[in-house]
Amino acid sequence: MLSARRARRPTPEPVALHDRAMDNLRFIRETMERSASFTAVSGWAGVAMGLIALTATAVARAQPTSGGWVVTWLAAAALSFATAVLGMAHKSRSAGMPLLSGPGRKFAFSFSPPILIGGLLTLALFSNGQAHLLPGTWLLLYGTAVVTGGAHSVRIVPLMGIGFILVGACALFAPPSWGDAFMAAGFGVLHVAFGALIRWKHGG
Repeated sequence: MLSARRARRPTPEPVALHDRAMDNLRFIRETMERSASFTAVSGWAGVAMGLIALTATAVARAQPTSGGWVVTWLAAAALSFATAVLGMAHKSRSAGMPLLSGPGRKFAFSFSPPILIGGLLTLALFSNGQAHLLPGTWLLLYGTAVVTGGAHSVRIVPLMGIGFILVGACALFAPPSWGDAFMAAGFGVLHVAFGALIRWKHGG
């Protein structure tokens, strides 16, 4: 009688092997995403951004007012941003990795705060008649954004950011008439040089 009761006792249902395997794969994938680097920074886009900046330098120098100068550089910044996003989207698509994957989101979240602060400082400095401080401010904050975002990317990206910070520090204390030259050196020459290096070493 006792043996019959034991036979009727329900046994726990084993965990399906498929479910266990899927959980393990999900854990592995999430771990790899957290530790991976954002490799979709486009070298070609960097070169194009540098050429946009060099063109903007010539246009900005010809502006008769500080307002026209600021508008020229803001337009160049908007065009460069669109170029960078398109370049990264193309490179990530070619690599078969979503642009806003784990590393991509980390890059974007780290890159964005200095850029947003730059927008606020642009409004404040221009409104108070201190547009001559904008080249150094822009270069420093963009360099900071590249360093912080580049911490989640390949090593050459934060190195480029350090280059922008150095140029920006010089621009901040240089005579105002040198502003366009520093803008060309930073946003123009550094973008072209590092964009070519990224294209050569990392493709895309």
